[in-house]
Amino acid sequence: MSLVVVHVPAQRSEERIDEILPEELGLVVFLLPAKVRVTVERVIVNKWLDRYGNCHWVILIYARDYALLIDNSHPLPAPHIISPFALTGSLMKHAKPGTPTTSSKKARADFFSTHPSRADHFTESVIREMTRLAMKYNAINLAQGFPDFPCPVELKEAACDAVRADWNQYAITWGAVSLREALARRVKEYNGMSFGPETEITVTCGSTEAMMASMLALIQPGDEVIVPEPFYENYGPDAQISGAVPRYVSLGDDFSIDEETWKSAFTNKSRAIILNTPNNPTGKVFSKKELAFIADLCIDHDVIAITDEIYEHILYDGKKHVSIGSLDGMQDRTITIGSFSKTYSITGWRVGYALAAEPLTARIRKIHDFLTVGAPAPLQEACVAALMLPESYYRGLVSEYDRKRRILFSGLRKAGFACELPEGAYYIFTDVSGFGMTDTEFARFLVEKIGVAAVPGSSFYDAGGETKLRFTFSKKDGTLHDACERLERLDEPVRNS
Repeated sequence: MSLVVVHVPAQRSEERIDEILPEELGLVVFLLPAKVRVTVERVIVNKWLDRYGNCHWVILIYARDYALLIDNSHPLPAPHIISPFALTGSLMKHAKPGTPTTSSKKARADFFSTHPSRADHFTESVIREMTRLAMKYNAINLAQGFPDFPCPVELKEAACDAVRADWNQYAITWGAVSLREALARRVKEYNGMSFGPETEITVTCGSTEAMMASMLALIQPGDEVIVPEPFYENYGPDAQISGAVPRYVSLGDDFSIDEETWKSAFTNKSRAIILNTPNNPTGKVFSKKELAFIADLCIDHDVIAITDEIYEHILYDGKKHVSIGSLDGMQDRTITIGSFSKTYSITGWRVGYALAAEPLTARIRKIHDFLTVGAPAPLQEACVAALMLPESYYRGLVSEYDRKRRILFSGLRKAGFACELPEGAYYIFTDVSGFGMTDTEFARFLVEKIGVAAVPGSSFYDAGGETKLRFTFSKKDGTLHDACERLERLDEPVRNS
């Protein structure tokens, strides 16, 4: 029986690998980079098993120190997994699948060694973990982007009125008619886009579900999704869960777009691009010129734009929000995602929406139906009241956040952080390279020793971000002043260590 070891680089070339495979195969070992996703590998391995049907075993070895042992007499969607072992150890010194043990605990632990889960390929939210650490160490939470001040009183009263009026059972799956109609009016006025409430608007359990439902509605395993980097941490797992292959394209150090780099990111495998403007974590607001360039690429390559616009009303220094779906040729190939969470300070209500042309909406609604059935009925009714707030509310919102932005910015600069004022949203993305620690080390130090929680920058990158931290200023002025006072404890030796 022949043994062939194939090293698969991050940029795979199937043709070159085919050249080194002999006609008769017995055992093939694929050495794979840690960030290559299992679903992609199954596509590749399926191809080679079809071509070399006489090969009885294929072993996939990852940099994360475990191997998949796939017997081609079994269907690939349920491969056998061998126990973890060090890559430096002997390849053949592992237990076979199904080896009996006397420990019930060991048997339970081995379940996911023989039944892989897609959840094994991404971590829990770093942002939410920093919130848990903030609670543990009684730190000020500038990690997670939720306000510590109340939402508008009109929304509280509308929610209570809806509960008392018995809006307590399932709403229509696609969303309450009153809310979809109000959204259609508001989006036409503010975003310059027209959507039919009956067939083109879907109310979801927050923008998180809207993004996941959109990805699942669009993606087939192996499709590429372009993700500008740095990115909101959910987008990576969204790609993993939906079966997409994320193709990361970096923004410049000043968060600008390098057109040639972006052109090369679009290929015949590209299915969608995820855009977030105003951006989390950077605060970048994409200009109309930048969005027009991206729109042209989408049209040329038949790509759908999935655009996360939940900070659309939080803009500074005269910046204007532009929805890419409002540009020529884009309304039928854009899914615009919004939420009530940030604009109205109701992150716990979990009411969002997806706006798209009817063919896209029909598929999103199918996924949404079986994911969550529907968003909370009384809170949907209350969100109608949010959309009826006067324009003065939005002006006041920007004024409040601009003041908070400057409080935190001043405190961070005084404490030795390198940062710039964001153009939108409510985060400041800082450079911490001068402190002599990695992002995760420094974030841990801050929450445990200084009493301020922030988010490690690497959670916003596929690779990189170790010199970054993100802070939110969606807090009371007093909370921000207290945090800045604590940050002043960062003495000179720490900053220069």
